Amino acid sequence: MTTDILVVDSVRDWPANEPAVTVITDADYIAGALPQSAGRVRIINLCRSYRYLSTGYYCSLLAEARRHKVIPTVKTISDLSRKAIYDLELSDLDALVQKSARKRTAEDGDRFELAVCFGRCEDPDFEELAREIFELFPCPLLRVELRRRGRWRIEAVRPAHLQHLNGGLQTQFSAALGHYVARRWQGPKARRTSKYDLAVLHNPDEQLAPSNRRALQSFVREGKALGVDVELIGRRDYGRLAEFDALFIRETTAIDHYTYRFAKKAESEGMVVIDDPDSILKCTNKVYLAELLRANRVPTPRTLILQRDRKDLRAWVESEIPYPVILKIPDGSFSRGVFKAGDAAAFEEVTARLFRESDLLLAQEFRYTPFDWRIGVFNRRPLYACRYFMSRRHWQIVRHRDNGRPVAGDSETLAVEDAPRTVVEAALRAANLIGDGLYGVDLKEDERGVCVIEVNDNPNLDAGVEDEVLKERLYRAVMEEFVRRMELRRS
Repeated sequence: MTTDILVVDSVRDWPANEPAVTVITDADYIAGALPQSAGRVRIINLCRSYRYLSTGYYCSLLAEARRHKVIPTVKTISDLSRKAIYDLELSDLDALVQKSARKRTAEDGDRFELAVCFGRCEDPDFEELAREIFELFPCPLLRVELRRRGRWRIEAVRPAHLQHLNGGLQTQFSAALGHYVARRWQGPKARRTSKYDLAVLHNPDEQLAPSNRRALQSFVREGKALGVDVELIGRRDYGRLAEFDALFIRETTAIDHYTYRFAKKAESEGMVVIDDPDSILKCTNKVYLAELLRANRVPTPRTLILQRDRKDLRAWVESEIPYPVILKIPDGSFSRGVFKAGDAAAFEEVTARLFRESDLLLAQEFRYTPFDWRIGVFNRRPLYACRYFMSRRHWQIVRHRDNGRPVAGDSETLAVEDAPRTVVEAALRAANLIGDGLYGVDLKEDERGVCVIEVNDNPNLDAGVEDEVLKERLYRAVMEEFVRRMELRRS
């Protein structure tokens, strides 16, 4: 059973006719005086001040120490206390600010304040902005000041408290609280009997998602069998992360993407997280990977790091790698950002185009094979082995048509013990340089031997492909490792 508890400075701060939740004072919470039937506890800290070392600050601090889910967390309180920090977080919202404020005229003035209650606000034009701000800074009540100096910008974001509520805002806050508690925290009965809660971040609209719908359902089913309540979440659920014990990212990751922010947030909350931020950082940049593999003498195709301002660039590459040359942007995925230059003219055209996106590129020798090996590695052990065949009449596994539709080649899954030993050993050497997470190592095998192409932090686990040999045991193995790690965190 989970109990939602509101912590206030005085019970008089909370009207008796508000949503039926347990209300206690900050003094009682600090003293540990919880209802005997509380069970698992989720704290909504509504103290009058979150100032450093105030009782409101200590309530959030002690909640985290007691492993109670809490809003706001100490990190959120700290971030909101420093404008330099939250300005950096808000920089991505500039376009949304302009869109939200587009109807405001000069007669409306150059300054106004927005009340954000659990990610909701009264003005429908600002609803999306309110949700985004709440996802960045999960706090029950926020006062957002916007100013126009040529363009609209967020001037300040500050926590607000119960004493700031007037009649209309009190009604808005109460409705938002009721919605938040009901929708976000009250789960089905099965959740209350689960030992752990695991969030799976996914995007149902992603064309080349790392797990298809049937695979996601298998994770849910196998998790339930192990006492884990697995919930599929999306980007709008950023503010909910503290509710869970672990995060499993089943969406293509990137550094300049919300998937990385989710991973960082989960890590800061002390959660088990796969992919962890460090693995995302290392695997999504092919320049880093190339240097890491080279430094540790892991066999790879001949690879050069290209700098935009090198004067003899083409001559240097031609002296090291014969045509055709493979050219890559550092952070491409699923064959995106990878091009083949068959001669000097194509080299000049492709590099000129790609250098507009990145100061560094990779040049790699072309080693054609009818298929690439993919070895899935989890917790430093091989999990599955696949052959991914090239897309028909193409030199890559995935061919991206002009209309944007991807066309993938066939695949064949083998038992790990049936894959060549040299392939599996090379995959383990490469993956273990990154960490103990879940990785997909791409390799080629030809008459010259085995070489590693790259290590992916977010490998495919698709029903009908990677699970062809292990079936449901593949999903159970992943869930068992999550349970093991959550047990370690709890102990």
